[in-house]
Amino acid sequence: MTQYHSHLALSPPKSQPMASLSGGAATTSRLLPSASRVRLSVCSASFSLYLASSSSYSPSSLKCLRFPPLSPLIFKDQKRSSMSTVAAASDAAQLKSAREDIKELLKSKFCHPILVRLGWHDAGTYNKNIEEWPKRGGANGSLRFEIELKHAANAGLVDALKLIQPIKDKYAGVTYADLFQMASATAIEEAAGPKIPMKYGRVDVSVPDECPEEGRLPDAGPPKPGDHLREVFYRMGLDDKEIVALSGAHTLGRSRPERSGWGKPETKYTKNGPGAPGGQSWTAEWLKFDNSYFKDIKERKDEDLLVLPTDAALFEDPSFKVYAEKYAEDKEAFFKDYAEAHAKLSNLGAKFDPPEGIMLDGVAGEKFVAAKYSSGKD
Repeated sequence: MTQYHSHLALSPPKSQPMASLSGGAATTSRLLPSASRVRLSVCSASFSLYLASSSSYSPSSLKCLRFPPLSPLIFKDQKRSSMSTVAAASDAAQLKSAREDIKELLKSKFCHPILVRLGWHDAGTYNKNIEEWPKRGGANGSLRFEIELKHAANAGLVDALKLIQPIKDKYAGVTYADLFQMASATAIEEAAGPKIPMKYGRVDVSVPDECPEEGRLPDAGPPKPGDHLREVFYRMGLDDKEIVALSGAHTLGRSRPERSGWGKPETKYTKNGPGAPGGQSWTAEWLKFDNSYFKDIKERKDEDLLVLPTDAALFEDPSFKVYAEKYAEDKEAFFKDYAEAHAKLSNLGAKFDPPEGIMLDGVAGEKFVAAKYSSGKD
C-alpha cells in the first residue's frame, strides 16, 4: 500500500519527498474495527502506508524492535554471489503459520498501512513490456535489498522489514516475495477490508543486481495527475477501474509534512495517535478499511482530511470519476473490485513455483502469464 501514491506508492517528486500514509501502534480503539480492538503493545510506533514514502517510526519505537539501522539481518542476502540459486516455492504449512504471526503483529503494532505499502512497492515496479524475469520487475522480493530500499519512493520501508524479518527468520520455507504480499493482503483483511484471493509460491530474486532501476513508482503531485497515474499503471497492465479501486486503499494511514512535504502537522483525527501523534489522514477512521476515502474526497467538507493531487484526479477525470462515484455510493462494489485489483497487483511480474501457485484457502487466484500483460508495443 501504507501508505503512497500511485497506488502503489507514489514516489515524491524530485524536488520533494513523497506523501506518507501512516498507521501505528497505540491507544485509540475508536479508529479500529471492533474485531481488532485489543490491548496495544507498550512499545508504540506509527507507520506509513503503501503510498507513503517516509517512515512514521519514532526513535523510541525503533529501539523496541531491537534492530540496528540497516540491520545486517535484513541485508544478509546481499552477500550472495551472482551464481546463487533462487529460492524455491514456499512451503504451504509455513505460509499458513506465517499468516497467523502476521495477524498477531498487526494486533500488537497496528502497522497495517506500512505493510500494505511494502507489498505494493515490491509488486509495483512491474513493466508489462518486458517479459524476462526478473528484469520485468514485480513481486519478486527485490525490495529487501538496500539498493532498492534507498529509492526515494521507498523511504521508511526498512522499518517494515524490521517488523517482518523475525517472521521470515522463523519460517525459512517462505520467500520474501510471498511474505511481502501476504503481509499486505492480511493487513487489508484485518483492517475490516475484503478477503483477497491470494496465491503463493513466488520465487525470490537472489542478488541486488536483479533489483529494478529507480523511477517505476508513481508520484504524489505530478503536473498532470490523471495522465501520470495512467502512465504508471498502464505500464503494469492495469486499467482505469483498477487504478481507482486501488486508490481506495488511501482509506488507511496519514501523511507527515516533516517527512513528505504533504499534509498538516496535526489534525483532530491524529493529534492523539494511535502511534506517534500528528500528521494528516485521508479519512477520520484511518485504521479502518472502507469506502470513506471516496466519500470524503467527493464532499471535501473537512479541512482536516488530506486530498493529494492524485486523489483529486479521481473525481476530475471523466473516466476515473465513473468508478469513484460508484465506490462512494456502494461499499460492496468497491470491496469486490478492490479485492480483484489487489490480487492482480500482487501477482504482477511474479515467477511461481509451482507455475499454478499455492492456494491456502481453496480460492484460486488469478493465473499470472507474463505475455498476458505484455504487448511489446506500449
